[in-house]
Amino acid sequence: MPHYEPLFTHAPGLNWAGPGDHWSRAWALETLSGSPSRPALPAAEPARADRAEDQPPTPRDIRLIRESLAVVEPVADRATAHFYALIFLHHPEVRALFPAAMDVQRDRLFRALLLAARSADDPVGLTDYLGRLGAGHRKYGTLSGHYGPVGECLVAALARFCGNRWDAETELAWRRVYGLVSRIMIEAAEAAAASSPAWWRAEVVSHQRRTPDVAVLTLRPDQAYPYRAGQYATVETPWWPRVWRHFSFATAPRPDGLLTFHVKAVPAGWVSNALVHRAAAGDVLRLGPAAGSMVLDHEREPDTDLLLLGGGTGIAPIGALVEELAERGTGGRAVEVFYGARHGGDLYQLEELRRLAGRHPWLSVRPVVSAQQAPGAALSGDLPEAVSRYAPWHGYAAYLSGPAAMVRRGVAALQGAGVPAERIRHDLVGDLAAG
Repeated sequence: MPHYEPLFTHAPGLNWAGPGDHWSRAWALETLSGSPSRPALPAAEPARADRAEDQPPTPRDIRLIRESLAVVEPVADRATAHFYALIFLHHPEVRALFPAAMDVQRDRLFRALLLAARSADDPVGLTDYLGRLGAGHRKYGTLSGHYGPVGECLVAALARFCGNRWDAETELAWRRVYGLVSRIMIEAAEAAAASSPAWWRAEVVSHQRRTPDVAVLTLRPDQAYPYRAGQYATVETPWWPRVWRHFSFATAPRPDGLLTFHVKAVPAGWVSNALVHRAAAGDVLRLGPAAGSMVLDHEREPDTDLLLLGGGTGIAPIGALVEELAERGTGGRAVEVFYGARHGGDLYQLEELRRLAGRHPWLSVRPVVSAQQAPGAALSGDLPEAVSRYAPWHGYAAYLSGPAAMVRRGVAALQGAGVPAERIRHDLVGDLAAG
């Protein structure tokens, strides 16, 4: 691949959403607090120790939360629709944060809030989850002042659909939990804003079609972009503003700062189809911050053998992990890669992996084909099934990436093959593989 000069030496300042948001203006988006026709949202009101709703949730609050959740969850679709109707009716300025079509986005915020409420008695896990959520939401243009209106609409929607389970005590419990949720998210967003932009601009410098529906895109970000091999980023295109999708990095961090993604166009996938069939060199995308925990732990597991499973474009982060090991050294560890696809022609990354295996004796690569007679040295069958044939895998740490169904089956197969649950890593987030 040609060498590209990074943009870091003349990058613009940190990006933000609000007054002076040049990127939003370029995409014809109205900024929230910079609109001359609408007043700026008020800052989030700080918690006060003398107000009952600002107290930490009690064990009884948690019990009331869970009892009300049991009533709401069977009608969650209706509650979600009512929640957004309240937000857009009473706070139309918030509509600009969401995509024009709400069919994909609709459930995410509401369900994330319900998940957070259910986990309110796990402060460590809750802080970690909400901290990442709050920092990541900066890319949508979320401001501290948005949390108050969202909380009021959440309480109103829950009150409507909880029926006779809703009373003053239950409402106070929800206000306490939501206050905790919003404080964690706001603090995380403010901390992240001190050291990194809310999003990065990234120019497409290379677009290569590997199969009719798979493309490899190489991007040049406008500022240094920190990430680890095995992680993923959210990507937004100019053709579908405010619609973000997850894609994994296909290489370890590079000296020139370039980023590579493997993208498969999926049916009805707005972003994936745009990236595969429409994007070209010179187009500019937006990236959210890197996320994901499927990274190598060189300090805690310096001598643990590794089992890496990649299905379809899930081979991208697996290849990045192998690249990191090649650069850093394995310390004598064996690395077993199982690379699966439906057809032999879909194993578009196989030759590159085989070249790496030819240079590094610690690396073994086994292709797996499920929909036809396996060509050459490839194994036949589904990826989890093929891995199980080589069991047991005692003493290995496993990493999985690919379609959600494959990852779930793979986790079960690995546990049955001797890999303990705490040594199985994947990032099966809600729509990681979706459009």
